Amino acid sequence: MNTRGSRREFLGEVGRGMLVASVGLGTAAELGLAAARGAEDGGGPISFGGLEPLVGLMQETEVGRLVPMLVERLRAGTELKQLVAAAALANARTFGGEDYVGFHTLMALAPAYHMARELPEGERALPVLKVLYRNTNRIHEHGGGSSAVLHEVAPGTLSSGQDQGEALREAVRRKDMDGAERTFAAIAAGPPDDAFNSLLVAVEDETEVHRVVLPYRAWELLDVVGRDQAHTMLRQSVRYCVKSERSRNPAAGADEPRSLLPRLFDRHKLPRSSPGTTKPGDAWVESMCRTIFESSPSAAADAVAAALAEGIDPADVGEAIALAANQLVLRDAGRPERWAAPGKPPGSVHGDSVGVHASDAVNAWRNMGRAVNPRNAAACLILAGYEVARDRQQARGAEFLKWAPRPLGEFLDAVKVTDPKALLAEAEAAIRANQQEIASALVHRYGALGHDPEPVFALMRKYAISEDGALHAEKYYNTVREEFSSTRPAFRWRQLVALARVTASECGRPAPGVAQARELLRV
Repeated sequence: MNTRGSRREFLGEVGRGMLVASVGLGTAAELGLAAARGAEDGGGPISFGGLEPLVGLMQETEVGRLVPMLVERLRAGTELKQLVAAAALANARTFGGEDYVGFHTLMALAPAYHMARELPEGERALPVLKVLYRNTNRIHEHGGGSSAVLHEVAPGTLSSGQDQGEALREAVRRKDMDGAERTFAAIAAGPPDDAFNSLLVAVEDETEVHRVVLPYRAWELLDVVGRDQAHTMLRQSVRYCVKSERSRNPAAGADEPRSLLPRLFDRHKLPRSSPGTTKPGDAWVESMCRTIFESSPSAAADAVAAALAEGIDPADVGEAIALAANQLVLRDAGRPERWAAPGKPPGSVHGDSVGVHASDAVNAWRNMGRAVNPRNAAACLILAGYEVARDRQQARGAEFLKWAPRPLGEFLDAVKVTDPKALLAEAEAAIRANQQEIASALVHRYGALGHDPEPVFALMRKYAISEDGALHAEKYYNTVREEFSSTRPAFRWRQLVALARVTASECGRPAPGVAQARELLRV
């Protein structure tokens, strides 16, 4: 370690925070520099080895100095991936999946990193620095490194005669945080794939969006932080599930998936010994999309289970579910006056709108279904269908069936230009003016004319980076990017039309830290 350089950085930039970062949170706690708050299991602080100095920096640096320091790190040779890894671990240790802004920020890290890799080299750090600023800012609002939620936990003892996932689910249902943590610690001592499959058995008890998306984004981040951190990343979801169980209202219908899933498995003889391979045509996908969108939650789940049992390729079933979620974005009448909030005015559809939530949740279910065992793969798609129908039903249910999807005819008829550059220029003007209907119509016409989708993604990405997005801009951009690529040509432009609408809704609220990052990166 360069003591002279570290002292200069300590004195000139980060003060006490850099000292904590240099010695590690555990040592800092022993020295009295960082408090070690007891968890329910009474364990001590956790540390992250060679990444600990960078993790500590993310927790302790004053947020106004964070971006300049990170840019200097990048120029000195630190990889962007290392910054994302350190931020993910700092977030996990601080919040443990229990803070609303905190876990939303964690869920934005991988999408921001994906966005970075789509950009020219000189701009790649922008989306990541945006989220890292939000991350450290929230950590300071939470109390800094001394407020860490995650601590060391001693593994419990697993019963040799019980399925590990069921054992974890039982502890969660008992609302036993200590028991669930110890059970999962024992499970996570084995292969990460087994830990993830066991976790999903507990996650599948309820289809609440954050309960669904958090484990997927934590799992996805293992490609960045390393699979040796599977326990730290995934235990956040264990804690989220226990906390959710403690506040659950069975009378509100939250219990339905618990009885529905085993019943459908039994009725349709699922999971199959091998996934189906039948590739249906466009008409089947359109019909299945409509069935899921229009049905009750249980009927939608049954339709998905029947399709899987019939041998329809899970990718095509998932495509229909994603298109049904997309209809929630396209048809939404916008946020009612009574639901308005700072940054989310009446008529807006960005942030935690029903369509954005449903689309992100389905994207998570589909991606998890690709990574897990046959039992969980079938459960993921069944519950994805259930969730879309439930979200539509709970959010002004019957009205959604009456509202027309974007683009609306009157706005589409008003689009006269056909040149791709002219269409994009008009679309950007509509986005900047928050004209959702016009932006939707222009992007629809652009796609219908067969133009290249990449310039549209570049336009949407520009604003997904620059705008705050009410915690959802990065995730939803990534959702649309993935769903567009996995959707057949007849329907894929619906995804980009929805993204254009959401982008027009969120524009005009710049994200903190981005202007400073642009100045420092000279972009």
